Amino acid sequence: MFFLFDKKLPRFLLVGLINTLAGSAIMFSLYNIVHVNYWAASCANYTAASILSFFLNKYFTFGVKAWSLFMICAFIAVIAVSYGIAYGISKPLVSYLLKTCPVKTRENIALFTGMCFFTGLNYIGQRLLVFRDTANTEK
Repeated sequence: MFFLFDKKLPRFLLVGLINTLAGSAIMFSLYNIVHVNYWAASCANYTAASILSFFLNKYFTFGVKAWSLFMICAFIAVIAVSYGIAYGISKPLVSYLLKTCPVKTRENIALFTGMCFFTGLNYIGQRLLVFRDTANTEK
């Protein structure tokens, strides 16, 4: 478990910060300004940010040069599963905990909470599945 906490983690978090800034702008703008629903706003965020994330994590975080169909499919699967779990848990959890708050407030907090859950799940999936060939070797 401790191999998860090496120099790749800060790089992953830096990439995540870049993706979070770009994706959050998309997600919260779509939800609060364009008034698309919770799922469409969060999905648009992760579709756009995931493309950027793949390339930044592949080259910068994990230093992987090779390409494979497995890597691309695994990346898509990790993103999809992390997204489904993170946002599927966040919305009902926040709705339950903040049931007296307005829907818009609950959903904004759920979007933020989903981002946090997603980050943790995504890192574990990227590290252990997608870029596993280089997971235990330093650059």
